[in-house]
Amino acid sequence: MSLEVCVRSEPDQPYWVATIITTCGQLLLLRYEGYHDDRRADFWCDIMTSDLHPLGWSRQHRQPMRPPEGVREKHADWEAVLEEALAQGGSAPAHLLEGAQTGGDLFPLGCCVELQDSVDPGVAWGAQVEDNVGGRLCLRYTGTEGLTQSQTRRWVFYLDPLLHPPGWAEENSFSLTPPAVLRGLRSETEWEEVRKNIRQPKEEAINEDFFKDRPVLSPHCFSEGMKLEAVDPAAPFNTRPATVTKVLSDQYFRVQMDSLQVDSEGARPGLSLLCHYGSTGIFPAQWSLKNGVPLSPPPGYQGQNFDWVDYLTQCGAEGAPESCFPVGQSDHDFVESMRLEAVNPVSPEQVHVATITRVRGQHIWLHLEGLKQPLPDIITHVDSLDIFPVSWCESNGYPLQHPYKPRAPRKSRVAVVQPEKQSPLRATAPDAARQQDLNQSENAQGNGKYSCPKIYFNHRCFSGPYLNKGRIAELPQSIGPGNCVLVLKEVLTLLISSAYKPSQVLRELQQDPELRGHGQGETLKAKYKGKSYRATVGIARTADQVAEFCRKTCVRLECCPNLIAPHMVLEHCSENCSLLTKTRYTHYYGKQKTKRISLPHGGYTNLESSTKQGSRRKKRKPLFVHKKKHLSTSVDSTPAGSPLASGEEEDLDEDYYLSEEDSGSEQQDDYEVSERKSQPPSPSPCPTPTEPRPRDRPRRQRRKPARSPSYSDDENGPTLPKSGRVEVQEKLHLDSSPLGWSITDVTRFIRTTDCAPLARIFRDQEIDGQALLLLSLPTVQECMGLKLGPAIKLCHLIERVKLTFYQHFAS
Repeated sequence: MSLEVCVRSEPDQPYWVATIITTCGQLLLLRYEGYHDDRRADFWCDIMTSDLHPLGWSRQHRQPMRPPEGVREKHADWEAVLEEALAQGGSAPAHLLEGAQTGGDLFPLGCCVELQDSVDPGVAWGAQVEDNVGGRLCLRYTGTEGLTQSQTRRWVFYLDPLLHPPGWAEENSFSLTPPAVLRGLRSETEWEEVRKNIRQPKEEAINEDFFKDRPVLSPHCFSEGMKLEAVDPAAPFNTRPATVTKVLSDQYFRVQMDSLQVDSEGARPGLSLLCHYGSTGIFPAQWSLKNGVPLSPPPGYQGQNFDWVDYLTQCGAEGAPESCFPVGQSDHDFVESMRLEAVNPVSPEQVHVATITRVRGQHIWLHLEGLKQPLPDIITHVDSLDIFPVSWCESNGYPLQHPYKPRAPRKSRVAVVQPEKQSPLRATAPDAARQQDLNQSENAQGNGKYSCPKIYFNHRCFSGPYLNKGRIAELPQSIGPGNCVLVLKEVLTLLISSAYKPSQVLRELQQDPELRGHGQGETLKAKYKGKSYRATVGIARTADQVAEFCRKTCVRLECCPNLIAPHMVLEHCSENCSLLTKTRYTHYYGKQKTKRISLPHGGYTNLESSTKQGSRRKKRKPLFVHKKKHLSTSVDSTPAGSPLASGEEEDLDEDYYLSEEDSGSEQQDDYEVSERKSQPPSPSPCPTPTEPRPRDRPRRQRRKPARSPSYSDDENGPTLPKSGRVEVQEKLHLDSSPLGWSITDVTRFIRTTDCAPLARIFRDQEIDGQALLLLSLPTVQECMGLKLGPAIKLCHLIERVKLTFYQHFAS
């Protein structure tokens, strides 16, 4: 196929003819006309975004046509090359080059079509599209408005060969006649009025190019009276003998199911079906016997076991030779026990979960689940337009009839996240589910609108304070493409699982009213310290909202806006986020947040019981984060620029108590023992004038700067008991202030200490000098994944760094 493509390398951007070499999804490999077999100038383009048109478009719209420079160098008479290319034809259809249009987009609601009769191929009638579910059309025959009979509607897939554009019947000399089942509903005069309306041109025109590329039907070699086997259209779970009753043309013939019973008028009733050479559901005689499939005898047959030889002798007919049927090729991938979604032949408006129970050649047997009245396994062809892959209904917002499972009572402790601002009272669960299905069904039209592109995890970008950079690097490079809700839900689930505290990220996402305003809420889950959390998070539902949704999600999580994005960041991020560290994010990306306010005692929180947190704080002290005694003293005596003056320490202190809730008693006992060994006794409100012993003075001077400035600085404080003595450590010498250390400086310093094996963790977590001074035992255990022993050892080193900082650099 050939097309016209814009030549971007030229200043005036003319058009030139190009040939499609190969395709890969929505990507086309093109070669400009004039390069012949030279592959060096081949280029890829995206059919969704490139400027592509069928042959002749440029001249119709008076656009310039000129080849690229390489073709002009090869052909001085490039005008002749152009004329020859346009004369050869073979243009790509216009509807294939529109990119965003899919099968569903081609048939909007209310558009008119013509539907060929499934029994008499010479008859067609008009119909209107009432519903479009992923290209599966619900058609109402024209003239049946206001009638409730089930025959007035018909479900067909948009690729059905019996579907045609308006005016097709008259152009091809077909009779414009309503189906036989509808003729008795109105008088002939009324049908004539409807026929005139069908012949009038319609405003909702369908692109007729879509119907031009249908495969041409091969001629058949069937003759009247031949016997064969066919799947019963009234009961598609049985195969029965059938007869070719009429040859309609070289392409079509009519098959009627055999019946030996005679009605009151002397006729033998039996359903008829229209067939051609490649029709599915018809087989040569004795096909069932060769494939081990039971064959149902025709109604009225005398005898227990059906025998084809006796039956042919009894009827005086011959069986259709196998040469009349196409050669069966079992090159599909269907196997038994596979799951898929299939249309219920008894109720075509229902789609059920189905299981493959048998495979014979090109046909499969499906067991439908979720039926109120069980049916035998239905027989269908592997190329049937009534079977779909798993999740097709969910992707198109259509209700799926799933199997009924008894729900066993579960006794699990689940903490439910409720939105802070309550919306009006929700409907009950069944009503909400029905409303959700209804909304999805209404929004299912135009699938391109709901198709999400690939979402990339750009792990080189700044990950912010909530997300673990190492875990993000382990995520897949991208998710999608696919349905917006499914893709974005998976992206958010992976982000939550990559957080230091998944429950905190879940809370941040569900509290954002801007994100919830994008569309219908989806329930996300998180697990943290043995507890399960749920929250309703707003997710973008259309493709035009995806980019903004990803950016606002990143801003909410205080990370680089390109961390999750529809484009890939190869080396350098456009936001220059490589300059940021875990403690320098407060004024970026629109947050303008200088201090985080922790909850007061007894404050309300969505995730955990705040009353329990408050009582925990009164019962136990953390090891290395000291609580302030007097707020005024703390503010006055804290050096300017010190990390202790920010709201970060309050957050760490609060997180410490949050993380303790699910700790075992064994770990709590370890904390208490460590606390008694490492903490000095609380200073007395009235210090005694007694001079401390000389052997205790160095230890007191060493630990004094590590305490919060709210503690008393009086040298005449109480002496330490003998059991609380700790061996005096060597004084730490630092060449520069830790407050200004970069990530590299911190990593280099850790490598020079006895905590050198942890240097890699510091580098991966992007910990700079400010973050180092903010580390405490609970944050070290939670964020760095260290056990209690190594964590305490590291925290002792950090205490020595803090001591040196306050002695030499804090002023």
